[in-house]
Amino acid sequence: MNTLNPQDRLIFALDVPGKKEAGRYAKMLEGVVGCFKIGLELFISEGPDVVKMIQDQSAANIFLDLKLHDIPATVRGALRSAGKLGVRYITIHSTEGEAILETAQEMKGSGLEVLAVTVLTSTGTSSLASLGIREDIDAAALVLDRAIRAQNSGCAGIVCSGEEVKCVKQKCGPEFKIVVPGIRPEWAHVSGDDQNRIATPSQAIEDGADMIVVGRPIRDAKDPREAAQKIIEEIQHCDAGFNE
Repeated sequence: MNTLNPQDRLIFALDVPGKKEAGRYAKMLEGVVGCFKIGLELFISEGPDVVKMIQDQSAANIFLDLKLHDIPATVRGALRSAGKLGVRYITIHSTEGEAILETAQEMKGSGLEVLAVTVLTSTGTSSLASLGIREDIDAAALVLDRAIRAQNSGCAGIVCSGEEVKCVKQKCGPEFKIVVPGIRPEWAHVSGDDQNRIATPSQAIEDGADMIVVGRPIRDAKDPREAAQKIIEEIQHCDAGFNE
């Protein structure tokens, strides 16, 4: 069973262009959201300073979602630098296999947890063939294969869609973290949605997700703090069901 509290299971995606807006959301959601995700747009715009700013404003963990994809020596150096920033999670791509995934071993015991990105939630099964994936391999099979490789290589967990959570959790066990983006609460309306493989908070948690990433359903809500609290209550309801 997951031992994280409901707040720590909710990651808010700070997919905003600059430090000012990021700081506004960090203050607004302090005490409600247990982790803030900093992606490429914000990190390239503001650099490591945005990490320190959020750390100064909030006690929440920081998830540096840079999806590192380079030669092993470069990835290894980037992981060491991220560790010095004091972030809790960072992502690397799994497409290069064990050569990249095994860089995670160097960070064990450092406080930085390396998560392998399997297949982007914006990628549908129909798109895999155009990426050179055999037509008889669907997204679920590809995610499971990459999850097993990531676990064997020393990664703390993976990032995958809600559609693959159950089979990965069954195969990799309860200690291997699964983070699920592409979360869409039933009450949320997201315009121009570019996600293909989506799930509600309840679906993801009930299937075994350790943490869920939510961006637009909170950010675009009339009251982002209230929206985040509604998702946390949904997580709490799932947790209560597990404990019955």
